[in-house]
Amino acid sequence: MKCSFNTSMWNLKNDKNKIAIIDEHRRTITYQQLHEECEKLAEAVKNRCLVFSLCENSIGSLLGYVCFLNHHIVPVMLNSRLEKELLYNLQETYCPAYLWVPEKQIDMYEHATCVYRAYDYALLKTDYDREYPLYDELALLLTTSGSTGSPKFVRQSYKNILDNAKSIVQYLGLDERERPITTLPMNYTYGLSIINSHLLVGATILVTNKSLVQKEFWRFFKEMEATSFGGVPYTYEVLERIRFMRMELPKLTTMTQAGGKLIPELHEKFARFADENGKKFVVMYGQCEATARMGYLPPEKAIEKKGSMGIAIPGGKFYLIDPEGNAIIKPYTTGELVYEGRNVTLGYAECGEELKKGDERHGVLKTGDMAQFDEDGYYYIVGRKKRFLKIYGNRVNLDEVERLIKGKFEIEVASAGVDDHLYLFVLEESMLQRVKDFVVEKTGLNPAAFHVLVIQEIPKNDSGKIQYRELEKYYKR
Repeated sequence: MKCSFNTSMWNLKNDKNKIAIIDEHRRTITYQQLHEECEKLAEAVKNRCLVFSLCENSIGSLLGYVCFLNHHIVPVMLNSRLEKELLYNLQETYCPAYLWVPEKQIDMYEHATCVYRAYDYALLKTDYDREYPLYDELALLLTTSGSTGSPKFVRQSYKNILDNAKSIVQYLGLDERERPITTLPMNYTYGLSIINSHLLVGATILVTNKSLVQKEFWRFFKEMEATSFGGVPYTYEVLERIRFMRMELPKLTTMTQAGGKLIPELHEKFARFADENGKKFVVMYGQCEATARMGYLPPEKAIEKKGSMGIAIPGGKFYLIDPEGNAIIKPYTTGELVYEGRNVTLGYAECGEELKKGDERHGVLKTGDMAQFDEDGYYYIVGRKKRFLKIYGNRVNLDEVERLIKGKFEIEVASAGVDDHLYLFVLEESMLQRVKDFVVEKTGLNPAAFHVLVIQEIPKNDSGKIQYRELEKYYKR
């Protein structure tokens, strides 16, 4: 199908002499060079089709993404470290015409032919004898499940991406002077939104695969004078452990947080640090199903409204509904959070045949998050609609249990389970009894309902979100 979105996502020639990307090896590429490289890559692909893009935070990966969107080629954004068997299963499900992969992985694809190379990446032509029709406004596919290899993808349109990027630019006040550094995978909706919005204003993106706990990351950060970064709750827990607040980072102006609720104590700590050091701390709320961002907490409210995810982004609207679907108008009343906006995505795809489906959501998204709003209209997430258990007839919010334990002991913890059996997972043997006693005291429920287990590592996806399904193997059957 021909794409109905007939403009480029980014006008790269507007900022042609400005540096677009700097990588961890200090290689640079200007917007003009990025435009020229995109034209060459697009010529190798020729037609609108499906491409599996195996992502890392590098110039080559970013080049492919920009090319595909600007030339109406549809990428499926996947982690380059996705387990081989899972990747092959996805290929058989969706039959992509091409693969855009790191050169070092070419040998994994013996049935594909290399037709183009650039910046340590290779374009491989597959040998599938069928191509599924693509909805004319379909821009890309993103997974909601991190590195699990699930065939379920969110279908995002060009208008979704552009509208959301413009909103982010507006409420963060972004311009070409920004130099964001990558702290999140670009196949993750939050990481990708940072790229989308900064390309829109002609900023310089600093790309690195190094992690926050590596000295090389901070050396690159300081040398390239990074002005901002984004993080999920786990990111900020790591930053606190490595004594981030003692670092000298004079060019840093903005810290953003999304991907889950930060515990209020940590929220306040970073908000006060930002306020006392002339920086902005911006808590945001989003889901892949809404392209990226739906809400944000203005930085000047970061301390006053700690624990809040804020208000709707420009062009968006929030409201709460009760179990019968009626709108809630009374403050501090819990209901399901609903969002309306042009960035609400088309829907899901779980197989190649579903890539031709049109807009199934029509701008309305029931988020699955339970929330309240205060008398000033600021929203607070109180849990997930499905993250509740009944313990001997009492309704227990698993997210609230985690928050209480983290606030008390400052440890990693995960809570899961089935009705009448709540499982708590910790990393240290010494915390077993302390955690159990604390939860029993807080809930007032029978200790027999609680099982505290020590595991080597709490499973997380690419965005740092806990993979609760992987904990089910520990339940007593």
